[in-house]
Amino acid sequence: MTGPVRVLIADDHPLFRDGLAALLAGGPGTELAGAAADGAEAVDLARHTQPDVVVMDLHMPGLGGIEATRAIVAGRPQTAVLVLTMFDDDGSITAALRAGARGYLLKGSDQEQIRCAIAAAAKGEIVFGGHLATRILACFTAVAAPEPVFPQLTEREREVLELVAQGRANTAIANKLGLSQKTVRNHVSNILTKLQVADRAQAIVQARDAGMGHQSRV
Repeated sequence: MTGPVRVLIADDHPLFRDGLAALLAGGPGTELAGAAADGAEAVDLARHTQPDVVVMDLHMPGLGGIEATRAIVAGRPQTAVLVLTMFDDDGSITAALRAGARGYLLKGSDQEQIRCAIAAAAKGEIVFGGHLATRILACFTAVAAPEPVFPQLTEREREVLELVAQGRANTAIANKLGLSQKTVRNHVSNILTKLQVADRAQAIVQARDAGMGHQSRV
C-alpha cells in the first residue's frame, strides 16, 4: 500500500487512548483516522473513515470488542483489526481471532512492538505478541476428540451396542464384557429406548448404518 497506514483506535480508557493516538499521529508511517470510546462508536467510525487498521480493546462498555471486530470485518474485510488488550486468557484470544481479528497484543507491549504490529496487520499479516504465538498455535492445532457415535448412550451402552451389531447374543455379550446377563438385558433395554427403536433388529440396523458391528466375531 502507498501512503501512511490509517489507524482507528477503540479503547474506553481515555489516558491510554489519548497516549496511543499521540503515538500514531506523530509517528512515521501512520495517520490517526479516529478514536472511539466503545465498540459501537468504533463500528460507526470504521464505516465512515474506512481505516486500514483498527486497534481494538476487548472489554468496553456497551458493544464489546469481540462484537465490534465481527461487525467491522463483516462490513469491510480489508480493514485489519489488531486487538490490544490486557486480557491474555485463551477464551478471549480464541474469540477475537474467530471474530476476524488479524492480531493480538497485550497492553504491556512497547511502542515499537505496537508500531510493527500495525504495519504488519496493514500488509495482511497475522500478528501475535510475545508468548501468545505458541499458545494460539496450540489452541488452533489441537485435534478435537471426535464426537462418539450415538452420544446419547453411555460408554458401556455403546460397547454393548457394538456387540449387538455384531450379532452377538446376550450370553456372549455378558461373557465378553464380564457382566451378568441381567445387566446386559438392562443395557439393551436402555439402548432401544434411547435409539427410539422397537426391537433389537432395528437397533442393529441403526448401529450398522453408523459404522458399528463390522468387527470379526471372535
